[in-house]
Amino acid sequence: MRRWTVVLCALLGALAVEAAPPEAQGWRAEVVTRGLEHPWAIAWLPDGTALISERPGRLRRLATDGRLDPRPIEGVPEVLAEGQGGLLDVAPHPDFRRNRLVYLSYAEGTARANRTALARARLVDGALRDLERLYANPDTKRDTQHFGSRILWLDDDSLLLSIGDGGNPPIRFAGGLIREQAQRLDSHFGKILRLRADGSPHPDNPWFAAGGARAAIHSLGHRNIQGLARDPASGRVWANEHGARGGDELNRIIPGANYGWPEVTTSHEYWGPAISSVHQRVDVTAPLLEWTPSKAPSGLAYYSGRHFPAWRGDLFSGALKFGEVRRIDLEDGAVVGEERLTIGTRVRDVREGPDGHLYVLTDAPDGALLRIVPDG
Repeated sequence: MRRWTVVLCALLGALAVEAAPPEAQGWRAEVVTRGLEHPWAIAWLPDGTALISERPGRLRRLATDGRLDPRPIEGVPEVLAEGQGGLLDVAPHPDFRRNRLVYLSYAEGTARANRTALARARLVDGALRDLERLYANPDTKRDTQHFGSRILWLDDDSLLLSIGDGGNPPIRFAGGLIREQAQRLDSHFGKILRLRADGSPHPDNPWFAAGGARAAIHSLGHRNIQGLARDPASGRVWANEHGARGGDELNRIIPGANYGWPEVTTSHEYWGPAISSVHQRVDVTAPLLEWTPSKAPSGLAYYSGRHFPAWRGDLFSGALKFGEVRRIDLEDGAVVGEERLTIGTRVRDVREGPDGHLYVLTDAPDGALLRIVPDG
C-alpha cells in the first residue's frame, strides 16, 4: 500500500496531512441517476431499492435498476427548507424488513425559531404512514445554520443523532454566543445524542442520571457533524465535523468525551482571528485528523466492500468545498495516510451500497448519484 509523508502535529495530537493529498488511482465514477434537487442522504432497503432525501423536503425512491421514481414518497414531515435547513438524513430501522420503520432527521420551525427534529414512520405502499415526531431539540434558535444532522444505528438498535452548535457569531442564545452551548450539559446544541428507537434517552448515556445535565447526551464539544460512520466489527464510531475557517476534524467518538468546540480549536473566525488560543487541553479528546484549509466535510462511510480490497477498513469522507471524497487510510483505528477522489462538484453524502460499491451524492439543483467502480 502506498505511503505518504505524514507529520505528527504535536500541539494537537492529530495527524496533519498535506492540504492536497495525492489522487487515488484505479477508480472511476459512473452516473446512476440525475434529477435530484440538493440530495442530502441515501439509504438502502432490504429489497435493494434506496431512499434518497432532498433538502427541500422530498423523499425519493430509487429502483434496483437505477430508475428514480418521479413521484416523491408521501407523508414526509413538514420541514424548514431555508439556509442549511430542510430534510436531512434518512435511516431505515435495522429491523425494517419486519417493522417497515424509516427514521428522518430534519429542520423544523421558522427562520426566527427553529430546531433539529427526528421522526419515524412506516413505509407502506410507497407512502409514509403513522408519522411520529420522536425528538425535537428542547431549545429553538434563530437563523438557519448548523442543524447537523446524521443518524447512525448501533448494535443494540439504539441510534446516535448529531445536533449542530446553532450557528456562527453574531447568533446568540441565553446571553452569549450560541456556539458556547456546545460545552454546556444542559443544552443539546453541539452534541451527539444517543436515543432508543422510540426517541427516549438511552439509559447507558454518561449523564443519564446526572443533575443539571440532559439525559440524551452521548458526547459534547462539537460544531456541526455531518458525517457519522461505524466499523461493524470493532464497534468504533467516527465523525467528521466542520470547523469555521480551517480546523475541520475527524474524531473517534467515545461516550462522555469532550471534543473542545469552541474552547479548544485551531479554527479561525471567517473574518480572520483565531477562535481560541487553546489548541490542546487535558480534558479534551484530540482529533485524529485535521483539515486546514477547510474541506467542508459531509457524508462519511466505512468501507468493507469487495471491489477495492486495498480500501477495506478505510473511511471515505465527502468534501463540499473541494468537490472530492477523501480516502482516510486506517490501521488499527489510527490514521496513517490520506488521498483524494476528485468528483468535480460538491459532495453531500458517501455511503457503501449493498453491492459493495461506494456511492456519492452530489449537492446541486440537479444533483446526481454516482457509483465508484474500478477503472478497467
